[in-house]
Amino acid sequence: MQVNHDTTSDAPASHTRSTEHESGSMPDVRKSLSRHMLTKGMMEMVLDMDESHGVILRDKHSGREYVDLFGFYASSPLGMNHPELTDDEGFRKRLLDAAVNKVTNSDVITKHMGRFVDTFSRVGIPEYLPYTFFISGGALAVENALKTAFDWKVRKNHEKGYRREVGHKVLHFDQAFHGRSGYTMSLTNTADPRKTMYFPKFDWPRITNPKVHFPIDADETARVAKHEDMAIRQAEQAFREHRDEIACVILEPIQGEGGDNHFRPEFLHRLRDLAHENDALLIFDEVQSGVGITGEFWAHQSLGVQPDIIAFGKKTQVCGILAGRKLDEVDDHVFKTPSRINSTWGGNLVDMVRFDRILEIIEDHDLVGHAGQVGAHLQKRLHELEDDFSVVDNVRGRGLMCAFDLSTVEIRDAVREHTFKEGAIVLGCGHRSIRFRSPLTITEDEIDRGVACLRRALETVTTKPTAQAHS
Repeated sequence: MQVNHDTTSDAPASHTRSTEHESGSMPDVRKSLSRHMLTKGMMEMVLDMDESHGVILRDKHSGREYVDLFGFYASSPLGMNHPELTDDEGFRKRLLDAAVNKVTNSDVITKHMGRFVDTFSRVGIPEYLPYTFFISGGALAVENALKTAFDWKVRKNHEKGYRREVGHKVLHFDQAFHGRSGYTMSLTNTADPRKTMYFPKFDWPRITNPKVHFPIDADETARVAKHEDMAIRQAEQAFREHRDEIACVILEPIQGEGGDNHFRPEFLHRLRDLAHENDALLIFDEVQSGVGITGEFWAHQSLGVQPDIIAFGKKTQVCGILAGRKLDEVDDHVFKTPSRINSTWGGNLVDMVRFDRILEIIEDHDLVGHAGQVGAHLQKRLHELEDDFSVVDNVRGRGLMCAFDLSTVEIRDAVREHTFKEGAIVLGCGHRSIRFRSPLTITEDEIDRGVACLRRALETVTTKPTAQAHS
């Protein structure tokens, strides 16, 4: 084959690329992406990665700034370009070292991973959840929590005398969101059917979710207690119908995508007792509620209920599970037998290095306590909106993990859209809720700035506030 050494045909494309980079000009990003990707639904902004800072996100095209009340879907712990990340030369060197060569954490030990696990153990791993597994993706974290439970339950049933494999069902809840992968699609059932429709699913038992409506007065306490009794009866019936088949009960301690639904600690205690009475594990999906957003490092700590396994992700950057000593009731469970749960990468080392430093910053600045304090301020501002606008109710939250309902889905969607136009980013969830997922670093002044955008949006959409606006 003859090699053509004449490079003139390549020159225009190469020259174009060089000129774009050197001049700082930027192509139409949305047009470029749209040639190969579905961009419908993406935000009408191009994130300026350099100029965005903290909870202030800058649009590279327009120069407009937005208050980040969505936190990249609860995955941003510190906001953009935190100075203790960008100015820390030691951290940047470790990050580059981990990024240049992508190693398989599943079977290759590095000092970076050892440093990360030490920091995570000190700052975020509870003593009662000593076993740890890392993987990339929150849904895959949940999947491996389920696999851990299946393995444990089948071994339990072998001890009972079963010769075949029994123990492959999962008890779960209405309005749950646990991901979009193989096992998790059988559990996810939020208001948006597009997430799971037409994909094959297991017929696993599902029960009602006795969520609380706020404020909690005597009538609401009586109502929710009755709903809890119904849920427990349904769970008991499921255990009877699927004798020895249910490996675990899984629940988000605060349901996120399904509507920011809260549960009383009394109910969670009953649920855990029922699971253990039936040789099933209690799994909390803390992918969205973990890492300080509720004012405790894990949401279940603020509720006083210890699970057997938690799945984590989002703010942790690297995802995975933590598991407790109840697994030791069987021999050779997945944390004692190599390759029962595993992946090529075993999580991403770059993510581990980043989260290692994030954990140190969270610890040094008590950002978990800060989230509890500024979260109380956010809830106060949301209650003011509830007082002033008849379409707003059911204000709720723990720490910065807050939400409220609007009277219709149409009003909710219009308020969300107008809030963006006013300069803040919020998310919807459930049928008609607005949720808040800001980074832990947000200040009271930044909350006020964001809520002011929300207030203007409500005024635009409703036109008639029911009371004098708060100053």
